[in-house]
Amino acid sequence: MERNVVVSRRRKTETTAATAAKIEGFDVLPADSEEAHVLAVDDSLVDRKVIERLLKISSFKVTAVDSGRRALQFLGLDEEKTSSVGFDGLKVDLIITDYCMPGMTGYELLKKIKESSNFREIPVVIMSSENILTRIDRCLEEGAEDFIVKPVKLADVKRLKDYMMREVRIESESNMNKRKSCCDLTESEPSISSSSSSSSSSAESPSRAPVSSSAPSSPSPLDSPVRRLKMTPTE
Repeated sequence: MERNVVVSRRRKTETTAATAAKIEGFDVLPADSEEAHVLAVDDSLVDRKVIERLLKISSFKVTAVDSGRRALQFLGLDEEKTSSVGFDGLKVDLIITDYCMPGMTGYELLKKIKESSNFREIPVVIMSSENILTRIDRCLEEGAEDFIVKPVKLADVKRLKDYMMREVRIESESNMNKRKSCCDLTESEPSISSSSSSSSSSAESPSRAPVSSSAPSSPSPLDSPVRRLKMTPTE
């Protein structure tokens, strides 16, 4: 009887967690807050479940939506703003989206994200069941990090971490450069003020004739020994 009670409690806990993870139509897999968060976009339920599974195996936190419009609503970029998503504090580290979707294609979603000042730095990966070179080139030129041909494999998902780590390094280097620039500017301020004060003092001080350091001028004829000798009375 005790064993049945334990199993019942465990099932109840799993059911509660699954219910809490489904918020306002977005399927959010519960995971550690320190895990990277991926927004997966695909209109196919089967493909969406496959990518969710692969991302979960690779220790990602996942939010899955079924259209580009729902993805924009989640990010707060939808023009209509018909619903309140309630994920304002949830950071998205990467977006992976299908290319062929009704209403809004993955390419159009990519353009919307890259046009946003808040989300343009988020890596975007495009998936497609068709290996069309012109489509791949267009997505990469628009700023996509990668183009994956379906079916998506576990090795493809593991590459996503490399893209996110690269973005973290770029952001860290950018912050370091900003701090270095601020420090350099702060250190250079005293020398600038000192030089300006010295230049102002030199401008305010009256002009004086330069003091000559040359040897004294030659004695006048009255001071010469010959002149003194002639002026001395003879006895």
